[in-house]
Amino acid sequence: MSSRRIIVVGGGAAGVFAAIACAEAMPEAEVTVLEKGPEFLTKVRISGGGRCNVTHACFGPRELAARYPRGGRALIGPFKRFQPRDTVAWFEARGVKLKTERDGRMFPVTDDSQTVVDCLVRAAKAAGVKLRARCGVEKISIVGETVAAVCDRRNRAAERVSVPQSIGSLTASATAGAHRAQDRFELTLSNGERLVCDRLLLATGGCRTAAAGELAVSPGHTLEPPVPSLFTFHIETAWLRELAGISVEPVEASVPGTKLRERGALLATHWGLSGPAILRLSAWGARELHGLDYKFPLRVNWLPQLSAEAVVAKLRSRRDPQPARFVANTPIAPLPARLWERLVIAAGIGRETRWAALTRAAQHRLVQQLIRTEFPVTGKSMNKDEFVTCGGVRLGGVDFKTMESRLCPGLYFAGELLDVDGITGGFNFQAAWTTGWIAGRAMAGVAWASSP
Repeated sequence: MSSRRIIVVGGGAAGVFAAIACAEAMPEAEVTVLEKGPEFLTKVRISGGGRCNVTHACFGPRELAARYPRGGRALIGPFKRFQPRDTVAWFEARGVKLKTERDGRMFPVTDDSQTVVDCLVRAAKAAGVKLRARCGVEKISIVGETVAAVCDRRNRAAERVSVPQSIGSLTASATAGAHRAQDRFELTLSNGERLVCDRLLLATGGCRTAAAGELAVSPGHTLEPPVPSLFTFHIETAWLRELAGISVEPVEASVPGTKLRERGALLATHWGLSGPAILRLSAWGARELHGLDYKFPLRVNWLPQLSAEAVVAKLRSRRDPQPARFVANTPIAPLPARLWERLVIAAGIGRETRWAALTRAAQHRLVQQLIRTEFPVTGKSMNKDEFVTCGGVRLGGVDFKTMESRLCPGLYFAGELLDVDGITGGFNFQAAWTTGWIAGRAMAGVAWASSP
């Protein structure tokens, strides 16, 4: 169909990438991206502190899928088609070389997210994609669809993916024999303009509220309730806040009474704790911590590589050769001196206490403080660079071979609108690239077996 019109709603990573993939695979198609904001790729621009964590150096599909608290199993197949290695090749083929940091995160060698934004915009324009900013979509209708067809589709949705009925008193029997005339979509924009297309991709980003996913609901889908993921912890403990800016790696953070436990770097902030260990903990515990209203105890093991007995031996190695030194002045690596001093004081040991005067009881308190400091968490703050939500379009209603709706032919999904989210480190962008690439190629009619 040479006159095929394809519209992508959402000008973020997944939407723009899908549009490029579609237009490059089917040059004769008319591909348009609608973005409700004034700029495209805003999250790409601010991510990674302005450097853009494009992806992660994790190249096994199953290993990669294990980094997604939600949606990992569904992504195994897609990752066999388009994974970080393909992402690296895609950007390098377009002049953007990526580098790998010690923790596996991958950034452009320029350390500037604008490099990635410019590459995507340039590729979109070269492929003939129309980019329209300030074009919010208010409503989606299926051209020629009758009340009976709507009811039938909603009934199938309820049977397949437990979608609740939301048609009210309408029933299929009310207009028996009616049918949808054709599989085309009509979009009503916020300015009153109406557009018709043959294929429609929704890539509107994470559902921060249920209303944000309303466009997906109208064609028959439903949402897993959205809750925040990748957030930092508010902790009122005064001595911790005085350490703002200090980073420790590795630590083990856990939530007593749950199975939540993560290792990694920890960052003290003016409001509490952040860093990869905390962000990963918040991702895996997104719903559980939401259920606790973000008020829970957090336990930190500052020396997870050491057993309690090994910590005692470390203390002895400080005490025996220099008994006259102050305990607070002789930290155990890799703990920063300021943090060590605060932990010593929190254990009830005075600044003027010398190793020779350290009692067995005081030593026990210090060991416990080092391996199980407990902080009361009183709230959360979203990680501004990687705002991610847990929740979105239920995966049972989407065919991950094509990213097409199982309920509404011609409708596709990509990116964070789906109930898919990864831990910090470039995994959410990789899901966007992968689902966008597959959706774009599928809208262009490229078969599942095709290689990148």
